[in-house]
Amino acid sequence: MKLIQQAPLLSAYLAESEAIDHGHPLVREAAGRLGAGDSDAYTYASAAFAYVRDEIPHSMDTGDPRVTWRASAVLAARTGICYAKSHALAALLRAGGAHAGLCYQRLVGGGGADLVVHGLVAVRLPGWERWVRQDPRGNVGGIDARFSSGEERLACVPRPGFNEMDYPVVYDVPHPAALHALQSSRDGEELARNLPASL
Repeated sequence: MKLIQQAPLLSAYLAESEAIDHGHPLVREAAGRLGAGDSDAYTYASAAFAYVRDEIPHSMDTGDPRVTWRASAVLAARTGICYAKSHALAALLRAGGAHAGLCYQRLVGGGGADLVVHGLVAVRLPGWERWVRQDPRGNVGGIDARFSSGEERLACVPRPGFNEMDYPVVYDVPHPAALHALQSSRDGEELARNLPASL
């Protein structure tokens, strides 16, 4: 699938925003610890991906009721759903000088009945001619998502027969539907009810 860059200027995918607050000291400290500025772009981006995937649990996997949405808050609390984890990874990537955006899929939810929108990150490192999606959701229950420069290694591949799909747009800021779900939810139970079914 060809990804479509929403913002015309590539520089938009390095910018700071309310959710992707990579100028925050917590984000800068984590980026430095992971090798930003000291290692090549691929090595750093791969380390940032592994950190968010493995060291920040998905809150619905652990039953953590806290709702985070700013990248700095995700790193501080060490919890978040896929959207929040994507904000954290995008912030770490941008802190290291890598172009990073947000993209989404529509998938059957954990309960197996309702459709929900799932958040991903797209990255374009120096020398790459295209965006490549990455899924920092977390490898549980047989999921084997990995950082990749070529063939995508995502947690889920949409099944058209179940009305699942990939959204091709790479956003420079979170989609309003995803951000609203996070910001309007007081706890994990409310967030589960507020997750958008489509974009």
